[in-house]
Amino acid sequence: MSYFFQLVISGIVVGSIYALSALGFVLIYKSSRVLNIAHGQIIAAGCFITYSLTVWAGIPIYLAFVASLIITFFLAMSVERIFLRKLIGEPIISVIMVTIGLMSILDGIIYLTPFGSENFSFPEFFPPEPIAFGGVSISWTQLVGVIVTIVLIGAFSWFFKKSTIGISMRAVSDDQLASMSIGVSVPRVFGLAWATAGLTAAAAGAIIGNITGLNFDTLHSFAIAVFPVVILGGLDSILGAVLAGIIMALIQQFASGYLDGNWGLYGTAEVLPYILLLVILLFKPHGLFGTHEIERV
Repeated sequence: MSYFFQLVISGIVVGSIYALSALGFVLIYKSSRVLNIAHGQIIAAGCFITYSLTVWAGIPIYLAFVASLIITFFLAMSVERIFLRKLIGEPIISVIMVTIGLMSILDGIIYLTPFGSENFSFPEFFPPEPIAFGGVSISWTQLVGVIVTIVLIGAFSWFFKKSTIGISMRAVSDDQLASMSIGVSVPRVFGLAWATAGLTAAAAGAIIGNITGLNFDTLHSFAIAVFPVVILGGLDSILGAVLAGIIMALIQQFASGYLDGNWGLYGTAEVLPYILLLVILLFKPHGLFGTHEIERV
């Protein structure tokens, strides 16, 4: 029974990281109806910035983490202003193609640095002994990662529901022209959406890097692995991203723990989440909590 609960704990840890990574997708789509294909590269950049400030600059980890959030916040805002600001009002596919090009540019820049070809790992910041209770254990790094994820997701949920800027973002997502007619600055909303998505990407990257190590291929491919989570939860739902992340991670953990290696089955942890995604989308095409839009002609 302890093995079962250990898989549940592992699923919650991985699911919380999925949810935090998916949050960047949701923030941008929720305000602009754009999918940021370059999100994985921003996750990797946030991780590398945290590592550089911590190991090479000698800044304490908690200060380096906060500094990386601030740096990536303005980095993502600059990317939106330089590459995407002039595309406001253009077809969505044009913006998505620009993010694909941006992904390739960021790939090339990172491959020119030591992070593109070498593996790194953060120093040990927390006690190496895991927290054990009832035959179940969780490392301090994983526990801190879950706590940071819960705080950030709770903060952004409140931000979208209660703050004036968050409500403006939702209004722009529904109708840009109507929002502009009542004085909402669409360019400002887009810039803030990208900036906050960059902030969450940096947080996700730092947590992933502390748990798995710094490998560029692993970090930037993580966003592709998270994409089914975004689809399952609903592209514009923060709650959906959280629940879908945990569901996907639990399925992966149970498949890996109980099915892989038994009855000649291998790779079920990679396949089963996608089967679940396809089945659910047959009945709920907009995801578990996605907005079902009806257009009247």
